[in-house]
Amino acid sequence: MLLHQKNKTIILSSLSVLIYFLMAHCLDRSNFTQLITQYFILFIPFLYFIKKEKNNVTFLVAIAIIFRLIFLTAIPNLSQDFYRFIWDGRMMLKGLNPYLHLPETFINQGYAPINQATELYSGMGALNGSHYTNYPPINQLNFFIAALFNNSSIIGSIIALRLQIILADIGIIYFGKKILEKLKLPVHNIFLYALNPFIIIELTGNLHFESVMLFFLVWSLYLILQKKWSLAALIFSLSVAVKLIPLLFLPLFYQWFTKDEKRKGILNFLSFGAIIIGINMLLFLPFLSSDLLDKYLSSVGLWFQKFEFNASLYYIARALGTLFRGYNEIAIIGKTTPVIVVIFLLIITLFRKNKSPQQLITALLIGISFYYFTTTTMHPWYLTTLVILSVFTNYRFPIVWSVVIVLSYQAYANIPWKENLWLIALEYLVVYGFLLWEILQIKKKSLAIK
Repeated sequence: MLLHQKNKTIILSSLSVLIYFLMAHCLDRSNFTQLITQYFILFIPFLYFIKKEKNNVTFLVAIAIIFRLIFLTAIPNLSQDFYRFIWDGRMMLKGLNPYLHLPETFINQGYAPINQATELYSGMGALNGSHYTNYPPINQLNFFIAALFNNSSIIGSIIALRLQIILADIGIIYFGKKILEKLKLPVHNIFLYALNPFIIIELTGNLHFESVMLFFLVWSLYLILQKKWSLAALIFSLSVAVKLIPLLFLPLFYQWFTKDEKRKGILNFLSFGAIIIGINMLLFLPFLSSDLLDKYLSSVGLWFQKFEFNASLYYIARALGTLFRGYNEIAIIGKTTPVIVVIFLLIITLFRKNKSPQQLITALLIGISFYYFTTTTMHPWYLTTLVILSVFTNYRFPIVWSVVIVLSYQAYANIPWKENLWLIALEYLVVYGFLLWEILQIKKKSLAIK
């Protein structure tokens, strides 16, 4: 029996290596059939490893790293954002402020401020090149490191970017394991993140820096559970300085800080937030100029009022608005949604119990999930935050979502780009259906315990 399982493990590991190689080096994102076939196949060995090899931590860590290294020299084929990363990094290496200059301005003037400017601009596309960069300072540092590593080769820069992402994922495994031990949860839960094909493809494969953001977030959560809140605030601020999204979590820490002593807890909570905001302001100082804030906020605001992709509740609101008003009301809905999200976060901050470690992390998961359920733009890699948080909770709907979110990539099979709303509807029917089932199961268990 043991030999039989070993043979299965070898076969499925080899199958995974083959499929990851094909996805890294032979995939055309316009070939949707090839994409979903290979993607869904990868979840077969993933589920097997999680179930049958869950106690073999060394093996699971090893294959998690090996699967990522397969992508090391591959040019991302499901995202072109990395061209902008390389552009920003090389701009800084030249002493130019990436927040103040549009790539299209240089190209239209026939001036190449950096090496391979034309290739990078062509790769990122006119849409990306016509907007100011919105990546925070620590993320810009990641890009700068890639430029230092190689300033004249796109492949060389890709390798440097990818190594940083792989190292961040190793850090997530390390601190995630420690959090699971602290919560007395199965240590192998971390591989729901580390071996998830979605995570490997979207982060290591497509070069999205959510992994670095999540590394600092998970590290800071571990420090918070250790009651080292001042150091946690420092690390948390670095997470925000990679991607702004962790700022949504700040109010949810209120009950954690005030659970033992109200007055001192409020002071510590306010200090925690002040450190995070203060450090991020300091990190922007090297880029400071008279119009930095205006250009940066205008770029960030585009995600709420201009872009639409793979949305769920927003698409329903858009349809209703079009039905009654006769046109797309993204400008109105986009401004209203952040207000609704803030109200929701305040409600679960004040009226939901967030005092135990698992209650706190579950609140973070609920808060970020609500935001992504209502957003106008839900790119696949955004889901990575939900996946890692779910590892420390009783919820598994983000894992299910990580399987079906690939349906959103059907939009790239069309020229020009166009979403298939039937597939989007199917994606969210599966996600909301499973979430509802989980809520009912968790309530049933809670009633049984009482």
